[in-house]
Amino acid sequence: MTKRYPVSPAPGPLEDYATRFDDLFGARAQRHAFRRYLEGLLLPAERNKTLTGLANTEPVVGAQRKQAQSLQWFLSESRWDPKEVNERRLKLLLLEEPSTAANDEGVVVIDEHGDRKWGKRTTHVGRQWLANIGKTENGVVSVSSLWADEGVYYPIAFEPYTPSHHFEGGKNDPLFRTKLKIAEELVEQAVEKSIPFRAVVADSFYGEDREFKRSLGKLGVGYVLALKKSHSWWHLEGTIGALWQAAEAAGWKGPEEPGDWTKVVRTFRDGHSEEWWALEVEAGPYGKERAQRAFVVTPDPKELPDLATWYLTTNLPAPGSEQANESDDLAPASVAEVVRLYGLRMWVEQSYK
Repeated sequence: MTKRYPVSPAPGPLEDYATRFDDLFGARAQRHAFRRYLEGLLLPAERNKTLTGLANTEPVVGAQRKQAQSLQWFLSESRWDPKEVNERRLKLLLLEEPSTAANDEGVVVIDEHGDRKWGKRTTHVGRQWLANIGKTENGVVSVSSLWADEGVYYPIAFEPYTPSHHFEGGKNDPLFRTKLKIAEELVEQAVEKSIPFRAVVADSFYGEDREFKRSLGKLGVGYVLALKKSHSWWHLEGTIGALWQAAEAAGWKGPEEPGDWTKVVRTFRDGHSEEWWALEVEAGPYGKERAQRAFVVTPDPKELPDLATWYLTTNLPAPGSEQANESDDLAPASVAEVVRLYGLRMWVEQSYK
């Protein structure tokens, strides 16, 4: 076997990590660029991680520097398999490092992230809703899966969403995939890789879609998904027909007389704790003895502040219910457990940074 030429090492422990991937890169220049890429990813986040940001050169003019050009070659032209690299990364995280190994108390977070992108020729680009900036712009959107518990988080996989105008048959083209379909496939991948997790968590874009929830049920996995504040159902006149109506009817008079509300303690990543309140809704299609449960979770049951109030649904059975006795796949979840699981979704915002 031909002896490999050494490359400029990465700093400290990062070099030990980089060497675990060396056999996936056939050329010395690839191994060298991979180390510079890792270094760029770990640079302080004052700058966006554009090509010049990764190479730590000045914007625009610095794109012509050798450091930036070598990264450009590595990321866009050099022949290596990103799926193989990601598989190796997950193997190291899940199997070979106890401090980051996944466990069945964590969650798989599904979310999408968009970035502005000018022009029309870039792959996957199109005028579409970019959730992270809250408006429709020309850009690129990816759907991602992330594993998280209270102590650690890391991305599992991502798939770019390709707008329908890139396909000859538009939305009817057999190769076209919606964001919801991509999300379903990402969960399937996590299950196929035997990554342990307690539930899938996601925002109301996914929680309001019946087919997505049905697909998770077919996979035999639990979920805790957000619903819109306006979420409602068919009901007789004079009965409760929406989650916010259930919250108003729950009898809150204060912490000493909470009515149907239950106190829960949320612990945040900086270590501080807050008292919140949770209501398990018993109305319409939701209840402890039904296939789906619903909750309103808030720090203030009187005001129900929009930015801090969650409206949730889950297929995890209530402790002691018939659903819990009949389910072989899903372990029961208390109110506090449901709140804990959805609270882990906030790690996805930190991950994007």
